[in-house]
Amino acid sequence: MPTSILDTYDEPQGREVKPRMATGLILAGLGIAAIGFAGRYALRAGRLAQQTLNQTIGELPSGSFSKYYRGGFEPQMSKREAGLILGVSPTANKIKIKEAHKRIMLLNHPDRGGSPYLAAKINEAKDYFDKARPGGS
Repeated sequence: MPTSILDTYDEPQGREVKPRMATGLILAGLGIAAIGFAGRYALRAGRLAQQTLNQTIGELPSGSFSKYYRGGFEPQMSKREAGLILGVSPTANKIKIKEAHKRIMLLNHPDRGGSPYLAAKINEAKDYFDKARPGGS
């Protein structure tokens, strides 16, 4: 039997929690809470970034990432269209135009399964450059 009031507080009253263990549990809880808040912020920022990205992609013209020209032919051949058909600059020299014409005609010749219309347009583009050049035949 305890003799004084102080003696009653010295006896363990059930499980004893050590201060270091309590500090560790508190820090672990704070860490989990911080991770939760950071995750929530990242998700919100990610949604906003996704909406912005989708809006930006939606504003791009269709075919922006294609290396091929989209669209039909103009009624009258122009320097720009001739360059697009042959895949050369409108200011390309005669040798580059001749090489580009040969390469494209090998791929699109009607005797090899190509379209007669495309072959005619390729020839028209080459003829346009030949006529536009001084000394062209």
